[in-house]
Amino acid sequence: MLDSIPAVEDARALAEAIVNTIHEPFLVLDADLRVVAASRSFYETFQVDPEHTRGVLLYALGDGQWDISALRDLLETIIPERTAMDDFEVHHDFPGIGERTMLLNARMVRYEASPGRTILLAFTDVTARRIIEREKAELLKKTEDLLAQKRVLLQEMEHRVANSLQIIASILLLKARVVGSEESRQHLRDAHERVMSVAAVQAHLHATEGIEEIHVGDYLTKLCGSLATSMIGEATATTIEVAADDGTIGSADAVSLGLIVTELVINALKYAFPTNRTHARVVVRYKSQGDGWMLVVSDNGGGKVAPAGTAVSSGLGTVIVNALVKKLDADLDIASTSAGMTVSIRHPAASVLLPETA
Repeated sequence: MLDSIPAVEDARALAEAIVNTIHEPFLVLDADLRVVAASRSFYETFQVDPEHTRGVLLYALGDGQWDISALRDLLETIIPERTAMDDFEVHHDFPGIGERTMLLNARMVRYEASPGRTILLAFTDVTARRIIEREKAELLKKTEDLLAQKRVLLQEMEHRVANSLQIIASILLLKARVVGSEESRQHLRDAHERVMSVAAVQAHLHATEGIEEIHVGDYLTKLCGSLATSMIGEATATTIEVAADDGTIGSADAVSLGLIVTELVINALKYAFPTNRTHARVVVRYKSQGDGWMLVVSDNGGGKVAPAGTAVSSGLGTVIVNALVKKLDADLDIASTSAGMTVSIRHPAASVLLPETA
């Protein structure tokens, strides 16, 4: 392109026009680091004039405002070795404009026809960007600190809730032992079981990694394992099995799901096997599909006849299960035969999933 320019003056005019067109501050330095040309943006940004800029040593510009050790290292050490440098950051308090953070891009140009050299130096003011980055970093740190405080408070709250539930359960059990009425004693025992159910669910959620999403398979496996340990005696051969896919569920819904499973499993263990039966088992199945899911709790006990869509009995557990199912916006279905009972809870979106029997 330059070969087509007929005169040196024309080439100089073109070069100056290019320099002045550049939006960012820009300098052209000779081999001695004196200013050959500067862009209009350079004059406006650093509040200097052409008369005191052209031909002046870079370090002497503006009463020495560019006499910066980092810039000396760039121009006198780094550039001669590498011939180019990008995003060299300089932070300096410039007279008239205050503290600024600049990114410097430098290129050394060597000529085939002469031993001279030229250094092109471009400046990008990133002061505002760095301020925003620092503010974001500070905000992130504050957010992390708040989240850490929240985790500590949550752990403390969970610890206190667990202790409170244990105290309530102990009081109910003590009362059940001393009351004279068998009916009152049974109500107190039922209330004790419900409190222990809530405690078990709370304990397993507390042990689950992550607050927002709970892995259902691990959660139900641990929960049912705990129920088996506390409710199945050594003299019986009843087993509790869990078959769940890799689905997850929000922690709020996981509480309701855990309470439902606990109620249904306890109910099956208490009523499905009135006599010691070989190969007695309770199976908990969970499947998910998109935003839908299906929970099935079944046993191979004697079964109990109940109208479709109604609970197993009219006790407190029935009321709890129905309320939780409604809270989850799910549908309840009960199938009971002499071969056992199956309770299916289906979130509407999981319409293609079918219940299974134990």
